[in-house]
Amino acid sequence: MKISNILHTSFIGLSLIATSCSKSTFSDINTDPNRPASVTTPTILVTAEKQLVNALRSEEVSLRGAQLFAQYFSQNIYTDQSRYQIPTSYSDNYWTATYKSLNNLNEIIKLNTNESTKAIAAAGTAGTNTNQIAIARILKAYAFQSLTDVFGDIPYESYGNKDADFEALQQDPDNLTPKYASQEKIYKDILNELQQAADTLAKYPTATTFGTADIIYKGSNSSWAKFANSLRLRVANRIKGKDAALATTHIADAIKKGVFTSNNDNAVFKYSKTSPNEAPLFRATVTANRKDFAISNVIIETLQGSRGPFKIADPRLSKFAKPTSSGNVYYGQPYGLPLAAGNLFPVDKISLPSDIINAADYGEVLVEYAEVAFILAENNNWDQSNYEKGVRASLEKWSVPSDEVATYLSKLPAANKENVLSQKYLALFNQSIESWSEIRRTGYPLFLIKKGDITWTGTVEGKPVTYTFTPEVGNTIPSRLVYPLKEQSTNKTNYQSALSRQGDDVISTKLWWNK
Repeated sequence: MKISNILHTSFIGLSLIATSCSKSTFSDINTDPNRPASVTTPTILVTAEKQLVNALRSEEVSLRGAQLFAQYFSQNIYTDQSRYQIPTSYSDNYWTATYKSLNNLNEIIKLNTNESTKAIAAAGTAGTNTNQIAIARILKAYAFQSLTDVFGDIPYESYGNKDADFEALQQDPDNLTPKYASQEKIYKDILNELQQAADTLAKYPTATTFGTADIIYKGSNSSWAKFANSLRLRVANRIKGKDAALATTHIADAIKKGVFTSNNDNAVFKYSKTSPNEAPLFRATVTANRKDFAISNVIIETLQGSRGPFKIADPRLSKFAKPTSSGNVYYGQPYGLPLAAGNLFPVDKISLPSDIINAADYGEVLVEYAEVAFILAENNNWDQSNYEKGVRASLEKWSVPSDEVATYLSKLPAANKENVLSQKYLALFNQSIESWSEIRRTGYPLFLIKKGDITWTGTVEGKPVTYTFTPEVGNTIPSRLVYPLKEQSTNKTNYQSALSRQGDDVISTKLWWNK
């Protein structure tokens, strides 16, 4: 058994394998005598989980991408990414890192399927072949949904569906130029993958799979089944506007079989306080000793009650942001200032990310109960009960004292579309790609800064100044990221085929579920 470190997608390995070398020769010269020849599946799982969450919350796609698109954070000094000027290298790194995780998850499935390795794979605390495969399918579904939400059509692979368009991760022989599957096919297959995996795990609810190597749930089958059903709820809700019948069927089935019912169910990958396993934001800011990302004025003002529909003080403010080091007040960095005004506010005058979210051992959330409650509210005509449950769950997740929770809920305006989706936006704070996806899907919250809006007005060097938000690229929040540049050369035919279906490879091209 081995941990696969080569991506079996279109850009892989072409520069590494010389045509004059046979496979056996290449294998001989590429063998590292200091690495073990076999690795247990629990070890592969913890590697894959970390690779996946590192990719999701990386500096490139999260801190410099989706966190800014969602206007949770704002740049000072350099403001290009706030105004949608996104280097193509960000796509390359996110794509590469996520497919590494997918390759390792697929390795777990292969080892539990192959007759020559399945007995060894199930040895010790690893759990049965069937349960290991089910959990790997769930994580693959999560990773693929994230990838397709960022790019659109992508190379995709399915355990249960051998569609001719699903060519990613293929080995023996390696497929270096896989087709791009349509987002519609990917989404519909993900729903089936999650349903089948959850149904499998539900048959063995007390079993423990992968043991403590599983950072997210410590191997609890029942927890993984709830996660799969809750993720299926998210996926189905995303495409309700494109295929209402299919979405409604999966939503009803997921609820029937069991979704999250409290914060105890939340899917969280908790990092370590020690190197090299600290959380991505900690590494990008604290380790790198950088303070060029602050909490945006959009979030600060919303939580203070001066922006948006909630005219009340939100106790999550101190959980999300630090008060300024000079003056001890909360002041958000104005979002999307022009480059010339990027250093208008010195670091001691703006609110930086709180110690909670910037901790080395921060727990990155994949799906949480608050999100589930808001989806249930949406699918029950924006009902009050699930709306309040979602708000309460978010406040309690951030350890807001019970008396402050009660006070906030007592002042909360009644449920309607705007209020539910605006509270969902607040609950998804720091879950960058998902929040960006929900903004694209719904158009909410309405209080985000848009092109032409005043982002700051005041006095500079004795003169009145007003800055408006002017994107460098496009007119609105990006609909996607462009494909990695290497795809255009190493997988040109399939890359061009994807563009012929989806549209130009630019950030303004809308994805299938958003058209």
